Amino acid sequence: MKTRRRVLHRLGACAAAAGLTFTAGCAGAGSLGASENEVTIALVSNSQMTDAQELSTEFEKDNPGTKLKFISLSENQARAKITMSAAMGGSEFDVSMISNFETPQWAKDGWLLPLNDYANNTPGYDMDDFIPSLRESLSYEGDMYSVPFYGESSFLMYRKDLFEQAGITVNQDPNYQPTWQEVGQWAKTLKTADRAGICLRGKPGWGEVLAPLDTVINTFGGRWFDEQWNAQLNSPQVKEAVNFYVNTIKESGELGASSTGFQECANLFGQGQTAMWYDATSAVSTLEDPKTYPDLVGKIGYLPAPIVEKPNSGWLYTWALGIPKGAKNPDGAWKFISWMTSKDYMKLVGEKLGWERVPPGSRTSTYTELPEYEAVSRSYGPLTLKSITNATPDKPTVQPVPYTGVQFVGIPEFQDLGTRVSQQISAAIAGQISVDEALAQAQQYAEVVGKTYQEK
Repeated sequence: MKTRRRVLHRLGACAAAAGLTFTAGCAGAGSLGASENEVTIALVSNSQMTDAQELSTEFEKDNPGTKLKFISLSENQARAKITMSAAMGGSEFDVSMISNFETPQWAKDGWLLPLNDYANNTPGYDMDDFIPSLRESLSYEGDMYSVPFYGESSFLMYRKDLFEQAGITVNQDPNYQPTWQEVGQWAKTLKTADRAGICLRGKPGWGEVLAPLDTVINTFGGRWFDEQWNAQLNSPQVKEAVNFYVNTIKESGELGASSTGFQECANLFGQGQTAMWYDATSAVSTLEDPKTYPDLVGKIGYLPAPIVEKPNSGWLYTWALGIPKGAKNPDGAWKFISWMTSKDYMKLVGEKLGWERVPPGSRTSTYTELPEYEAVSRSYGPLTLKSITNATPDKPTVQPVPYTGVQFVGIPEFQDLGTRVSQQISAAIAGQISVDEALAQAQQYAEVVGKTYQEK
């Protein structure tokens, strides 16, 4: 019964997050009329995935007769649709884009196919080339159940020219880690009538506002649960962290922050409407592309994730590709996955679209065997790799916790819990409720989940 309840929690949370409804009979509807050689791929509509769709003609050229069908969705919608399909054994997707949050849980539940045998029988694929922390996060009982398309931690991006104009000097020591208090002061100084000092996500969604906010909570000394699964969202440390985050947005952040997510912050930073942005290291694929933002070339500085008490506070995340157990064409799915996550694909992106657009943070060889990428990524490549390597998902907080995950709590219920809590935080950012009210309600949600683990 507990497994069944968790599945329902996942489905309910995802449907609510994306505004979707579902019925028991809808899981396989998308496969009606599909050809035997068709591969249906569900992707998140980030820039790197758009690049993959653009380059997919190269795959089809090398695999005549294979037809690729892409379903591209926003992050919240993708999580909803992919989770519902996997939980119900649906066959509408052959390839699903998931993360290191879902992969080990879904592998345990039997929702995904193991990939080691596929990979070992694919010449030159080289699974050992994946950055170890990512490889481990996508594995269950010795098998990988998804493979990384790109990996990321988090860092602070800032406009060097605007800092100079404001008289702000940044410590250039390679071991320097800014504090959140410093960043808050910089944001106030850089805020103008037509420009935000910093962009921080405020959009509801456990993968939206909670991603950066959880790293702030962690380094301020907060946690979601103590070792006995007692909820801690009304603790002094969590209150201090959330008040800091919300107040920074209100005083120095972007307008309409309660509806601002990764893509919106990327647009604001790229267009010069914010002086700083704390978010995913993978943002460089767009920001450093001279075709997309020619006015930004050479103007962006990068610093490690800001800290308070806990060092190395950046998250660990990867968008990865897996094969659902109900996939109608698993062999075709692997053929596409192995193409999109291969060393050759990295070269293809560099040669066709520009080396700045190479998916970062998945393969060690991207940083050691591609001199063209090394040349264009000098300002951010080493920091990206260091941040991913130093992330601590097994010890994400100052005090001990019974869960893993930096910007999420690695339990099935977090899709529902995180979504509900994120809605409260977003309401506080919008000024609809106070932070204390938001955390009081969040605490009640977390207590319900904590009790299910105390009863085991």
